[in-house]
Amino acid sequence: MKPAGTLAFAAVFAACVASAQGGEWRPKERWRGFNLTEMLNRDWNPESTGFEEEDFRTISEWGFNFVRLPLDYRYWIKDGDRKNWDVFDEAGFRKVDAAVELGRKYGVHVQICLHRIPGYSSGTPSEPTDIFSDSESLRVACLHWRAIARRYKGVPNDVLTFNLFNEPPYIDEAKYVPVAKTLIGAIRAEDAERFIIADGVGYGRLPVHALEGESGVGFGMRGYDPNSVTHYKVPWLKLPDEPPTWPLSVDAPYGILAGPVKPDMKCPLELLSLPAGRATIAFGRVSGCVKVRFTADGRQCSERVFGPKEGGSETVELPNGAERLVVEAVEGDWIIPSRIEVESSDGSRKAVLVPSADWGMPKNFSQRFAGWQAGFVPCGCGAASARYADPGMEYHYRKALKPWDVTIESGRFLYVGEFGVWRMTPHETALAFMEDVLSVWKDRGIGWALWNLRGDFGVLDSNRADVEYEDFRGHKLDRKMLELLQRN
Repeated sequence: MKPAGTLAFAAVFAACVASAQGGEWRPKERWRGFNLTEMLNRDWNPESTGFEEEDFRTISEWGFNFVRLPLDYRYWIKDGDRKNWDVFDEAGFRKVDAAVELGRKYGVHVQICLHRIPGYSSGTPSEPTDIFSDSESLRVACLHWRAIARRYKGVPNDVLTFNLFNEPPYIDEAKYVPVAKTLIGAIRAEDAERFIIADGVGYGRLPVHALEGESGVGFGMRGYDPNSVTHYKVPWLKLPDEPPTWPLSVDAPYGILAGPVKPDMKCPLELLSLPAGRATIAFGRVSGCVKVRFTADGRQCSERVFGPKEGGSETVELPNGAERLVVEAVEGDWIIPSRIEVESSDGSRKAVLVPSADWGMPKNFSQRFAGWQAGFVPCGCGAASARYADPGMEYHYRKALKPWDVTIESGRFLYVGEFGVWRMTPHETALAFMEDVLSVWKDRGIGWALWNLRGDFGVLDSNRADVEYEDFRGHKLDRKMLELLQRN
């Protein structure tokens, strides 16, 4: 799975470091490691004892050099109560202190991430206030970062870096950038030298070019797309029941059909050049109640309200065909298309398109009917990249990494703060996906952190049914996955 016509990793990484603007700090080695989640969510683990030395020792012995600590700020406020969100408890910080010292002891770089920051969380439960619109949330978030920056001032960047907060949503840069710059300013007020990672918007999917001029700031992306492969059968998403394969063979629609509640993600589903007959559009997961309108060549055919968790389908009769059938969420939050079927008037011929049914920014939502044998083809889809001959690597580059090309080529620092494959994805599929994305990142000099070391995405105690585990210090080791990571 070697990339076609590309520089070797070492040359690419050296060029990236050499071209860094203003000679800014960069890690001496590409980050490769794990997220450690002992202080991820106080609701799930209210009595966290902190981080385990064995994890740091094992990570170092295996040849990795990085851990990201996704932290919930409630661990270090008085009584863990948001009412005291600006009153700090020294005991919570001491658990993080210990992790920083363990990283120093074992030669493992530590990154502190406010996975839950006052006013925002990409996970559950959501924060009751909004850091992007509530000045008090932003003020308190700055207090937290100032306290952390002050506490670790003097610890070298080679030992410790910061990640502002986890996965900002699909949000306009005009809303995100002022918040990010305010938080960066809070850190700089205490420690002007600290290297800071700002995650991309769209939950780490998209670059934020307006921050690329910030000195001492790098960027974090994610490696979970497509969710249909990485999050198969996760309990918090409704995805297709059919086990995924890799690489994906078609550029099917991907993402949510967003309503007015999510204007930044709103994009209709378009089906072009439809023959005479009928078109049936089925839906999976629904957020709340969503009204969907079906319009053929400017003529409204029907409207239907889909209730929470119901899904369902709608059939549109097209006796003369349609040059353009538009499916649009006109009221509510969002709904996910799960199956598109076109049938001839006499029922003798049928074409089926199965979207990837992932939650995310819409992609390939304009599809052209290319005939009963060919089915659907995406409109306006970018041509295959000549950079990678391997189809899985090419798919990942074009769908996930290509938006970051300008960031990389400008010399800005980029790494993958989270990636991995949930335990229910067939193991061989999971390994094939991971091999391809890791190969692309290695080629581009991009570091990564698996989510997680121990648990359903990890190499230890992942509870997969189709893995022959190896006993390892009281844990169950996925040796194949470990060796794959060590190669990349």
